[in-house]
Amino acid sequence: MKEHRDLYLVTFSLLIWGIGEGLFYIFQPLYIQQLGADPIMIGTVLGINAVGMTLSQIPSGYLADRVGRRPVMWFSWGMGVVSSLVMASARSLRGFVIGLLLYGLTSAVLAPMNSYIAHARGNWTVGRAVTFTAAGFSIGAVIGPLVGGMIGERFGLRSVYWLTAVMFFISTVIVLFIRKQPVEKHDESAPQPGLLRNPRFVMSLGLILMIMFSTYLPIPLAANFLQNERGLSLTSIGQLGSFQNLGNAVFALTLGHLPALTAFIAGEAALLAVSLLLWKGSGMGYYGLAYFLMGGFRLSRTLSVAFIQPIVGKNQLGLAFGVVESVNSLALILTPILAGFLYDRNPSLVFRVGAVVLLFSLTLTLWTRGPGRRAAETLLTRSGR
Repeated sequence: MKEHRDLYLVTFSLLIWGIGEGLFYIFQPLYIQQLGADPIMIGTVLGINAVGMTLSQIPSGYLADRVGRRPVMWFSWGMGVVSSLVMASARSLRGFVIGLLLYGLTSAVLAPMNSYIAHARGNWTVGRAVTFTAAGFSIGAVIGPLVGGMIGERFGLRSVYWLTAVMFFISTVIVLFIRKQPVEKHDESAPQPGLLRNPRFVMSLGLILMIMFSTYLPIPLAANFLQNERGLSLTSIGQLGSFQNLGNAVFALTLGHLPALTAFIAGEAALLAVSLLLWKGSGMGYYGLAYFLMGGFRLSRTLSVAFIQPIVGKNQLGLAFGVVESVNSLALILTPILAGFLYDRNPSLVFRVGAVVLLFSLTLTLWTRGPGRRAAETLLTRSGR
């Protein structure tokens, strides 16, 4: 218990954060729609949110390696409180976008938090540690959409952001109790090559970008599709959001021990099923299963750091995780914009195109695991790596 004290504190804090984010996250596209945005604008706004996520990753990873992980984590948690207050108090789309951009900056926590978890994991593997903490977040997020849907129906969606601010404040207080970790020293006698000069790292980034893009495509406008085209209420969509977060937790706890590449394949297969279920399915049974299987996306994103951890040096871990999270966030910028254009042309086109893209991505990942991996290893051996 003592060995994993900080791991449990981070997990408990993330559980409370998951409740807070779950209150509003699935309803975000619907609230943006209420503020006057069309499908293309909704996709653009969600992409803007991901801009903040992308820009913050590499600097935060670099700072985590230089000044320590805990200060960057504390800053990010505090920014969550500020951003939720800005979103709650916004009276226009412009003001809300400012809050959304600030909330995107809270994802600066991912690289330092994951490197903190990797250091605090004790005798656990990196994959097990990061998926355990992710499961804590997801379990909390099961509760949030149920409560958010009921509050949104009765008091309006804007009110859920005020409650989110309260939950984020409690989460921040908890994370203040984690212990400081030493900053990894740079060994000048055995310098590590630059990350972008590491061919295995660069090839891994390309694979991760493809997987994140393909697995996220069916997700951003799913709630709009179900409300506008299938007539679901906010309460029903909130229930689906809980199914989604339950799926996140189950995927993390049951598949988090797998090798990252195997987990990527499972995630892609799950999201392929999501596209087909939302496109052809009808009724809460089909939609509930689709949202549960969306857990494959978060599993893939969580294990992306475990995928690259063995191929970088310890003193590069924060920066490497920051680069990976920037790639993940880049996919979150591009995907909602494409989804918005597809939805504007034909709402079901999002899922039809998504199924094709996922089938291609899954095939390429399977090839990478077998013949492609052997070919890459041969190439790296010949190049002296």
